[in-house]
Parts: sequence; C-alpha cells; structure tokens
Amino acid sequence: MKIGDLVRVKESVIVYHHPEQKMQPLDIKGMEGEITKVMIDWQGRAISPNLPILVKFEQKFKAHFQDNELEII
Repeated sequence: MKIGDLVRVKESVIVYHHPEQKMQPLDIKGMEGEITKVMIDWQGRAISPNLPILVKFEQKFKAHFQDNELEII
C-alpha cells in the first residue's frame, strides 16, 4: 500500500473520535478513504509503529490502521 491508494476498511474497527458521533463507539467497517501517510521512518530512522497507515475519509475524519485491516479498491 502506498500514499494515494483508495482503500476500504475490511475488518470491524471501532472508533470513538468520528466527528458526527464523538465519544460514542462507531464501527467503520466498509468505509472508504485515501491513504495519506505510511509511517516507516522518523527523522531518517526506521520505526515500526503499531498502526502505520493513516487514512483520510470524506467527513474530515482520519484514522490509523494496520495493513491487514484495509483492502485496496
């Protein structure tokens, strides 16, 4: 997966920071968005973050994912 790929959330992922349902659990399975960042290094050093893929959705909403939670569309 790379920056600019369109992806769909294929696993059940519960978030609590969606702008329309703040502080309420929301399952975002099936939502589609665009990869905006893949974190593999920081200031030139290799890193291994738990949730390295940042996806931006239409509703001014961003979330971090593992690669197995997403599928390219």
